Amino acid sequence: MQPWATAILPWLYDGATSETPTSSGRMREMATAPDYSLIDRAGGGSGIFFPRPDHSHPPGGAADLTIEVEPGISLGARLYAFDSTFPTILYFHGNGEVVGDHDDIAPMYGQAGANLLVVDFRGYGRSGGQPAFTTLVSDGPVVAHRFHRLLDERGFGPVRLVMGRSLGAHPALEIAANANDGFAGLIIESGAGNLRRLAARVGGDSDGVAALISAHEAKIASIALPSLFIHGERDELIPVSSAAETFAMIGTERKELVVLAGVGHNDLLWRRSGEYFAAIEEFLALLP
Repeated sequence: MQPWATAILPWLYDGATSETPTSSGRMREMATAPDYSLIDRAGGGSGIFFPRPDHSHPPGGAADLTIEVEPGISLGARLYAFDSTFPTILYFHGNGEVVGDHDDIAPMYGQAGANLLVVDFRGYGRSGGQPAFTTLVSDGPVVAHRFHRLLDERGFGPVRLVMGRSLGAHPALEIAANANDGFAGLIIESGAGNLRRLAARVGGDSDGVAALISAHEAKIASIALPSLFIHGERDELIPVSSAAETFAMIGTERKELVVLAGVGHNDLLWRRSGEYFAAIEEFLALLP
C-alpha cells in the first residue's frame, strides 16, 4: 500500500446479481431495468445539473467531435490522442464541467500512457438538448458504440476503458453494466454511483423509489469489469462512505478503492496528481 493513500482492496461482494456475463463478457438483459424517469418526473433531476457553454478550441493534437445520440441531438466531445497504441479512456466529466476544462488535464493522462475522449452531457458545452437524469444514463451506451467505431476507424489499439467523475459515474456505470463489449476496465473518480441520497429527494419510501433503488443496485452488482475507484478522503459533496458503498456493490472481484488522504471533491487531482495518476498507471498495467 502506498503511503499517500488509504487503499481498501479487494472487497468481495457476496450478494446475488440479477444477471451473469456471457462468454464475451457482455451482460445479458437485466430482469428489471431501472426506471430512471421517476427521478425526472418527480423533479429530482432538475436540481442536479449546472450546464454551461464551452467556446474553447482544441489544443494541438486534440480534435473536437460530435456524437449523435438521437435524431437532431448530438453531444460535443474532444479526443486527446497521444499514441494510437495507448489504451484509450472514454471519460464522462463531473457536474458544472465541460470538455474544454480538460485541456490542461489531458496531457497528464498521456504521460500515464492513455489517450482520452471527453464527452459533454446534453445541454453542456457544445451539446444539444437539455440535461435530464434519464438521458444522462441512456446516452452512455450510444456514446460507447460511437467511441468504439471511431477508434476502430482511426486504427487505435484494442485496450479501452470507461471512466466517470462525480455525476459522470452514472453513464460510466451504465456502460460497464450493459454495454461493456470492448471495454477492459472501469474507473470511477469521486463518483456519485449511490442513488439513495438522490432518490430521497424525490419520494422517500414510495414503492417506485424502492423498486428503482433495488434495480439500480442490482445493475451495479452485475458489473464484471475490473474496476478502480479513486476518492478524496475529505470529499465534501460525495462522502467517501458513499463511494465505499458503491464499491462494495460492484460484482467484480478485480477491484480497488484508493482513498487519497486530506483532499476533497474538487482538489484531489491537483493536490494529489502524482498519486492519482500512479493509481491509474498501476491499474492500466494490470489489464490484459
